[in-house]
Parts: sequence; C-alpha cells; structure tokens
Amino acid sequence: MNCPGHCLIFGHRHRSYRELPLRLADFGGLHRNELAGALTGLTRVRRFQQDDAHIFCTEDMIEEEIKGCLEFMEHVYGIFGFEFSLQLSTRPDKYIGEKEKWDKAEKSLADALDKFGRKWTMNPGDGAFYGPKIDIHIMDALKRSYQCATIQLDFQLPVRFELHYTGTEANDKQTPVMIHRAILGSVERMLAILIEHTGGKWPFWLSPRQCIVLPLSSAHTEYANQVLQQIHEKGYYVDIDGSDKTISKRVREA
Repeated sequence: MNCPGHCLIFGHRHRSYRELPLRLADFGGLHRNELAGALTGLTRVRRFQQDDAHIFCTEDMIEEEIKGCLEFMEHVYGIFGFEFSLQLSTRPDKYIGEKEKWDKAEKSLADALDKFGRKWTMNPGDGAFYGPKIDIHIMDALKRSYQCATIQLDFQLPVRFELHYTGTEANDKQTPVMIHRAILGSVERMLAILIEHTGGKWPFWLSPRQCIVLPLSSAHTEYANQVLQQIHEKGYYVDIDGSDKTISKRVREA
C-alpha cells in the first residue's frame, strides 16, 4: 500500500489549514501475497497498479470531499458504460481506534451517500480495520459483479503517523482526516473487465488500433503509407496491412 508514503509526504513539513484539502495521487506498483489457487488471469494478481489517492482534510470537509469522489467515480464509469451499486461497509469485529470516531465516520459516509442520491445498501462488519468504507461494485456484460472503486474514511492513520496542521489560531494543532480513494482500483482488473464488457471491441477512443489502411495492391503501397502518416499526425493510432491476402479477408481481419 502507498498510504504510509502519502502520510510521510504530508508530515515532512509544517502544514496550515489553508492547504487543506490536500489531495495526493499516484499509480504506484502494489503487492499482495495471494494464494496460488486464488490467482485468476488479470482479475487477481500478486503485483498490480492502482490509481490510489489520499485526501487530507478537516472534519468539516469530509462530506464535500466524499461527494466529490462519488461524482468523479460516476463520471468515469459513465464513460465506460458501467452500471454500479453502492455499499457502506461498517466497523468490523477487530478494529483500531475509538468507537465514537467510528460512529462519526460512518454517519459522515451515510450522509454523503444520501446526498449523492443513488440507492445504497449497508454491509455491516465489512469495513477496513482502520475505518468504514464505501464499496462500489460494477457489473460486466455477463452481469458478474466486481469490486473496483473504493472510498474509505480513516481517522486512525493520521494519528499513528502523528500528522498535524495548524488551525486558525497560532498554537491550534489539529489532526487531519484521511480519505483513501481509488476509482479504477486495480488497473489490471479493470482492463480484464473492460475486455469482457466490450467483447474485445474497444471503444474507438480507447482502441490500440483505431484505424487501418488497406492498399488494394503493391502498386498503391507508397500512397497508402502517405495516408497512414497523415492519419498518424492527427493523433490517431493507425496501422497498415499490405499483405498478399485478398482485400475482403483483410477487411474481415481488421
């Protein structure tokens, strides 16, 4: 996980309330020691990339920041055409921190979900050990459910890393709240879901081969290459198939 790294970035110098919310994000490589029998293609691997972000904010900012994360997720998933469901996962049996802070965090997430306006369900006892979370499940073309995006509220890690910022008064030391946010989640898993969802027929803007030039014969190869170059200069991914296959076969393969 890269949560500790972002905590170190926040804590490496003095911070003021004017800097909040402070949003940090990266696509760092992460590792999970999955059992060999649990590994499944790209959907469950031992090393993966994740669009991990952490938002450091005040308690008053929680609801607005959570709302922003949910709207960002809705925008991204809307582009891909995914349907999704929302779950609020609450305090597990084994947890760290004070019960009062957990109750407050769960209420903040529930209020944000209510204001988001979509139907959501409770998932009791399935939160992370350090805080409650909103799990987002998406459905692929075969109506299989995958958990990709997640939004987690964390009162504990900033305390353990002794993170502080100065409030409105000179000696007013406050501890920030930390929000963990991933939209795509594991990029490898999202790639696998997209392949299944589109049946391998990628949207034009995402396709690794957006255009292909098919010269009718070797006599047209020079002109075909000129066309390829013009399309390439416009910013599109383009290829050329000048093989000796029939034009109908090359069209089918394209």
